[in-house]
Amino acid sequence: MTSPNDHLTELLRRLDDPERPEWPKGYDRHGTGALFEHLVARLEAGFGASCPAERDTQDSSEYGRVEVPAHATVCGERIVVSVSTFGSLAFVAADNPGAFLGTWEAHDEGALDAGDLAKVERALTELGYVVVPEELLTSDYDGPTAVCSRRPTWWDRYFGTF
Repeated sequence: MTSPNDHLTELLRRLDDPERPEWPKGYDRHGTGALFEHLVARLEAGFGASCPAERDTQDSSEYGRVEVPAHATVCGERIVVSVSTFGSLAFVAADNPGAFLGTWEAHDEGALDAGDLAKVERALTELGYVVVPEELLTSDYDGPTAVCSRRPTWWDRYFGTF
């Protein structure tokens, strides 16, 4: 029996290159930055609020993060969107990455509105990002790249520091 995340796990493995831990071969920093700026603009327009963003993270396979402020969300919790330098991978977290086991738990606990999540995921997919569930990213990493962690996860590989 296959899992709904099997195709995403295959994608994570296909993108993994131990010789390029921070970004893939042919990485286009300018293109990644421009796409990220479009994401920030879409979220700001969609939520009617300024969305602070960190860009071009040093020594990391994460390109950046954008935050939808708590006052702009239905549940009053901020939403954090993290973008990787690899394959336009992105994930969405309520409050902060790791605060919940995933968006489903954040929703069940009243910290994330389904409409807000849909708005963020629509912006990501329309811009060509691949949304990877946080619960998949927190599973054990078993690829060939040396990751600085005692028990590395896929999050460490595609969003962590080196």
